[in-house]
Amino acid sequence: MNDPLANLPGYVLRRASSAALAGLNRRLSALSLRHVDASLLMLLNGQPGITQSEAGRILDIQRANMVPIVSRLEAKGLIDRQRVDGRSQGLYLSAEGEALHTQVLTVIDAYEQTLMEGVPAPLRKQAMAVLHAFWQSAEAAIESD
Repeated sequence: MNDPLANLPGYVLRRASSAALAGLNRRLSALSLRHVDASLLMLLNGQPGITQSEAGRILDIQRANMVPIVSRLEAKGLIDRQRVDGRSQGLYLSAEGEALHTQVLTVIDAYEQTLMEGVPAPLRKQAMAVLHAFWQSAEAAIESD
C-alpha cells in the first residue's frame, strides 16, 4: 500500500513513536505497568523527593492526568509521599518500587537494544542525534506559535 503521508517527517515520527510505545507497553505489561508508570519510576529513582507537579512538567503530563498515575502507583505500594513543606509532598520510590525499578530498567534496556538493532548499522550513531534534533525543532516550533 502506498502511504501518501510517508514522506512527512512529523507523520513518520508519530507513527514510529506509536509503534515503539505499543511494543514497550506489551513488554512492561508483564510487570503490570505502562510506559508512563515506568517513566515516573525512573524519574523518581533519579530525582527522589520531586513533587507531583514537577514530575508532570518534566514528563509533559497534565496535572489532571498525573493524579491517577500517582494514585495507582501509590496503591500498588511502589511510591510513597512525604511532606516537603506545608503544602507540597515529595514522591519517593518505596522498597518495592526500587526493586521493580531494577526490573523496569532490564525490560527497557532490552527493548531499546531491539529497536536500535532494527536501524541499519551505519545509521545507529546518528539516530539519537536526529531524534533529539526533531524533538528540539518541534519544541521550538511550539514556542514560536
